[in-house]
Formats: sequence, structure tokens, C-alpha cells
Amino acid sequence: MKVISNSSPLIALSSIKELDLIRKLWGRIIIPRAVFTETVIAGKKKPGSSQIPVACKSWIKVTNVKNKQEVVALQAVLDEGEAEVITLGQEVKADLLLLDNKEPRLFARTLNLGVLGTIGIIKMAWRKGLVVDPVSKLQQLRQKGFWIEDVLFNKILSDLSQGED
Repeated sequence: MKVISNSSPLIALSSIKELDLIRKLWGRIIIPRAVFTETVIAGKKKPGSSQIPVACKSWIKVTNVKNKQEVVALQAVLDEGEAEVITLGQEVKADLLLLDNKEPRLFARTLNLGVLGTIGIIKMAWRKGLVVDPVSKLQQLRQKGFWIEDVLFNKILSDLSQGED
């Protein structure tokens, strides 16, 4: 399965020391160069940032996007990392893109690319027995500054308590 990640899921999961959930779920993933730059170079001293370069030496593959014109065009509405994730997703025919922000997720879906965010990763890991207490993980994310709207957070809590997706 070809999975490409944007910065946000990597940063969020690293901040709560759960980056390895991605490896446990999919083995190897791909990130475009812009995501590497944002998470490893620009984010060098941020909490959790030491986990990402280590992962890039083993299970995260950094890849350059070929269609630079598409990246530039997408940057009219998306940031560079999101634009590269979507472009690379098309180039390698990705099965899944890991994206958190609403606009890139909606755009990726119009291109028939599957998407999953950080919350979805935690829920999937919980369903597979990799996370014992998903509510605690979501609360940790919020404490680290990961934005989850109260209405969405309460819906997720309700879904988890009922064992739903």
C-alpha cells in the first residue's frame, strides 16, 4: 500500500510519542521533500522533532515531486507540503494520503485519492489493538496544541464509546 504523509500527522503523532503508529499500520510511507524540510529542517528544535529524522533513515522514504508546475498551481490555495503531497499522490498512484486540513482533504478526494487524518490514524490504531485508550491520545494531542473543535471532539468521544468509526 502506498501511503504519503503531510507534516501535520507526523508532527502531531511525534508530539505525543506515537509516530511509530504509522509504521505499525503501513510499514513504510513516503513524504515529499517539502514535508521533510518542514518537519526535519525547519522543525528541528520543536517537541517530537527528533523522531522524524530517525524514521527517515528506516521507514519513511523522502521523494522529490516531478510535476513542479502542478505544485506551483496548487500553492494558490494550499501550502507547499500539501501541494506536494497531492501531486506526489497522483504521480505514484497512492492508496492513501495522510492530511489533516480540510481544504487539501476535499481537493484530494476530488482526485479520487483516499485521505486519513491524525484522528483517523489513532482510531484505526485503536481498532487494530495498537492503542489502548484513544481518548487519552486525543486529549494529549489537544494539550500539545493539535486543534480539534469541541463539537468534533465530543462526536469522536461518542463514536469511540460506541465502537464506531
